[in-house]
Amino acid sequence: MIRRNRSAIARLAVAAVMGLALAGCSKIGESYQRGYILDEAALASVKKGTSAEQVLHTLGTPSTVSTVGNKTWYYISENSHRKAQFLPEKTDDRRVTAIYFNSAMRVERTALYGLQDGVVFDFISRSTPAAGVEQNFVGQLFRGLTRFDPITTN
Repeated sequence: MIRRNRSAIARLAVAAVMGLALAGCSKIGESYQRGYILDEAALASVKKGTSAEQVLHTLGTPSTVSTVGNKTWYYISENSHRKAQFLPEKTDDRRVTAIYFNSAMRVERTALYGLQDGVVFDFISRSTPAAGVEQNFVGQLFRGLTRFDPITTN
């Protein structure tokens, strides 16, 4: 009889500990929406020949602007989710709406880009992986020592 009570108490203790552990993960299935939420009707009103001021009034301030000439405006949004609080986020959708202007700052064309159009990269680390083999400092040092070019004078 005492053994049965101990096993029942042990089962209840395990169930209580598991319940408390799961209570810490109360936010299961979080979804995130970041960036510019595009209004399709507003984008449809931006036609070829529309001035930059009208685009600014209709769509608002862009997420970013091209670095050369400021002739392209980008409106960026991203939808992501994670199944549990301790799991990493996964990007479901990323959209970049590009408004291209001509030299008179009139709309030349618009484009919508998604995940399928580009390469996913890490925004947080602020580094872009380089092509080729990565070498550390010691590897570069030994490579420099093996490439000896003697200076010849006449």
